[in-house]
Amino acid sequence: MPPVSPAVVAAVPPPPPEQDPWASHDPRSCAGVDEVGRGCLFGPVFAAAVVLPAASLQPLESAGLTDSKKLSARHRQELVPLIRQQAVRWSLGQASAAEIDRWGIRVATERAMLRALHRLSSPPAMLLVDGCLPLRGWSGAQRTLIGGDSRCAAIAAASVLAKVERDALLERLAVRYPGYGLERHRGYGTAQHREALRQLGPTPLHRHGFLGFLRASSALASAVPTP
Repeated sequence: MPPVSPAVVAAVPPPPPEQDPWASHDPRSCAGVDEVGRGCLFGPVFAAAVVLPAASLQPLESAGLTDSKKLSARHRQELVPLIRQQAVRWSLGQASAAEIDRWGIRVATERAMLRALHRLSSPPAMLLVDGCLPLRGWSGAQRTLIGGDSRCAAIAAASVLAKVERDALLERLAVRYPGYGLERHRGYGTAQHREALRQLGPTPLHRHGFLGFLRASSALASAVPTP
């Protein structure tokens, strides 16, 4: 094959820049969605959907809005009324521990997200999803954003609303199920939580499919010969 002439190469126009999937959409028609509690041993997984107008970005940024995991509990609480005030629309959804055990955590998380989206007064024209996995079951346009809760205000706002709502539920459930420390670890698998599970056993709201370490401990204990 003869070499390609440099003149020919120079004459080839560069490829067009990649089109931003939501550049043509009014921000008021784009919803950010995020989940909280995916990796917990106890309780439901929560999701929130938030639609923000462009004018809300400056006040929310000035108030320190970012990924809820990077904020203190007090800061998250302070942001909630501002997010609700600035948002065009917002909503919450959840999926129970029983659903997580039955369908698996990914399907349950998607159910929580879809419930939040279906509770919006009108469907968004574009959905912005935190992470790399698209939201199955959503028929509209969507875009995944790795690290979206630090890059996109609507996703960050959704993460804050979902986190504050789930934490409030866990504080109420800690009264119903004392001894597990739910008000402190929010259902995550801390050493304290695992030890409480070994001592007290799981509650009806624990995710039994996540408690393999308990079965392993029981099997190990039964395998140890008694003196």
